[in-house]
Amino acid sequence: MATYEIPLARHIEVADRTMAFFFEKPDGFKFKAGQFMRFSLIDPPETDAEGDSRTFSIASAPQEDDLMIATRLRDTAFKRVLRAMAPGTRVVAKGPYGSLTLHEDAARPAVFLTGGIGITPFRSILMEAVRDQLSHEFFLFYANRRPEDAAFLEELSGLRGKIQRFTFVPAMTDMAGSRRSWDGATGRLDLEMLKSYVYDIVPTVHYVAGPPGMVDRMVKMLSGAGARDVRVEQFAGY
Repeated sequence: MATYEIPLARHIEVADRTMAFFFEKPDGFKFKAGQFMRFSLIDPPETDAEGDSRTFSIASAPQEDDLMIATRLRDTAFKRVLRAMAPGTRVVAKGPYGSLTLHEDAARPAVFLTGGIGITPFRSILMEAVRDQLSHEFFLFYANRRPEDAAFLEELSGLRGKIQRFTFVPAMTDMAGSRRSWDGATGRLDLEMLKSYVYDIVPTVHYVAGPPGMVDRMVKMLSGAGARDVRVEQFAGY
């Protein structure tokens, strides 16, 4: 895979304790929506036992001008350096990697099941679907503790009507800790919630991304329900 040195353009907060970082896209760089890259700091001012490199899904779509990643801001040396990084600071990026990309058969619905920062590859896929006006039927189930924790929540809600067939089900599991009102779904993602929107699980292509515990639970649930095509990416330690 190719290796690039790319400068940071800007960063913004996209949820509580979650930031998006926009890097300049190298000339001629191509990737598929849903893929990821390996990012390494160059001569960071501090480091720790977790090291100076991390793997991030590309949250931007291929047609967007910048390469965007998003991450929870845990208290590690890597995250502290990343958060304090000034525009123009360069990092090493290697890739792209990964096969969590959209299937081609538009007759088969695509169901995305995710939680927290696992949303990033699906944002990329859906933003590309808007541009290409894909005829797939899309379902996005997105679990968070509170609306404040849900990165890109408003942007994803705004995709209703921009994609031909798109059902968005954000679900909150701890509204008691929220400062906002919420009239959407509550509770953990489960088979009952899924079946209330997805009419036939068997022919559907399921994509699961998020923390390992959540991914394992979703895979077991889908397998028990007869799902035949489940594609997975785990996000550990981010």
